[in-house]
This record gives sequence, structure tokens and C-alpha cells, in this order.
Amino acid sequence: MNQVLEIEEAPFTQGSIESVLLDADLFVKYSSPEKAFKLLRDSMERSPRSISLREKMREICISQKNLDEAAKQCLTLVSLYIGREEFDLAYDRLQEAKLLDPRISVAPGLEAIRRARRPDFASTHDKSPQKVRTDVTFAGNLAYVTIFDAVQVVENSRMTGLLVIKSDTHLASVSFNEGKIVDADANGQNGTKAFREIIEINGGTFEFSTSETEFAVVINVSSNTNFLLDVLTELDQERAEQQGLRNLSEEF
Repeated sequence: MNQVLEIEEAPFTQGSIESVLLDADLFVKYSSPEKAFKLLRDSMERSPRSISLREKMREICISQKNLDEAAKQCLTLVSLYIGREEFDLAYDRLQEAKLLDPRISVAPGLEAIRRARRPDFASTHDKSPQKVRTDVTFAGNLAYVTIFDAVQVVENSRMTGLLVIKSDTHLASVSFNEGKIVDADANGQNGTKAFREIIEINGGTFEFSTSETEFAVVINVSSNTNFLLDVLTELDQERAEQQGLRNLSEEF
């Protein structure tokens, strides 16, 4: 364990971080998890953006049933992975944080991932005043409350009903059974094709009304979050492929 004192006195390098990780594992192996926690906390103060240190802290916290701290590290890792454009890992840690602490809202993290994937989103976000109805279950302005947020509210409350989206170019809806997305309609299309259009809407208003009757299942999803991210990933991949084709055509 003499390496610990050397690490605290010397500037951090990749080698010294690896030594910290090894010592943390040894502390846990020999039933001294509190020493591992202290070592990792001290190390993270000196290298707060080290993903390997935070991943080790997350791992040990889970093994020692310190779930609140594990969830906290997951949320920090989300930001670090977004900064490195490792969006799949960011999503994995976001989902894990929610599983570790159900009180956590994943909506801000999903929005951060969306903005990082689509940097043009912030600049095109229209924040002009919108008239919002007050005679429905809940409603809002899409400039401030995103579709992600609205879906999260419906899912958390396990509501059955219809989310209607209105903008200058769209009149669309998303159907929910007990909080799960089951159908969508937009511009004469339904199902996943319609939802691909809806997810692109970043202005206008939305309103949700509950229903006593469940809707027919056209979109079968196990997780709204996974479905939303899958649709966004497909759209991003299609744009990247189209951009690649345009670049090739410009060369000839």
C-alpha cells in the first residue's frame, strides 16, 4: 500500500491513475472499502475528469451497496461521456442511474444527449410566446418543455391518453397505454414513421388528455427511452449517410 502515499505526493499521470485503481481493488479485496472510497475521492479531487477513476468508484459503490453515490457517479459520467461524444455509454450510465435511484429524472440527460447529437437544435429552438390550454391534464410550450419531458411525465404517471402536438407545420399525436407509447400520427402517417417526424418538432405546443379506453397497439415498445434514442440514432445515421453521398458527388 506504499504506492498510495507516492500517488498523493506526485502529479497524476496515466500510470499513477492505474496504480490508484489497483490499490482501490486491493483495499476492497482485503475488506477495507472505506479506504478505497477515500483514496478514490482524493484522487478524483485532483483529476475530476478521469473517467476511469469515476467508473471504479461507481463499480465499488455498487458492490458495497452504496447506491446513492453510485447513481451520483453515473450522472457525472453521463456528462463526461457526452463531452467525448460517446453517446451510447452516456445513455447506458443515464439508464443505470435511474435504476439505482428511481427518483432521478432522466429527461435532462436525454435532452443533453439530444443536443450533443444535434447541435443545430439549440439554435433552431423557437422560444416565442405560445398559447397553452389549461383545460387538459397537462400542457406546455415545446420551446421550454421538450417532447422528451412530456413523454417522461406520461410514463412516470402510467397514464393512458393522447399527447397532441401543434406547430406551424405539424398537427400530430402520440398515444399511450399506461405510460407506454403505442401509436403516433403525423401528416397522414402513423406508427414509427409518424413518430420519426414528431421527434423532430422543436416548436409549438403540446397538450395531454387522459382516456378511459386504451388505444390499439401499433408501436410495441418495452421502454419509451430506448425507443426515443433508437429513433434519434436512426435519423442521425441517415443524415450522416446522406451527407457522405453529397460529399462524394461534390468530388466528381
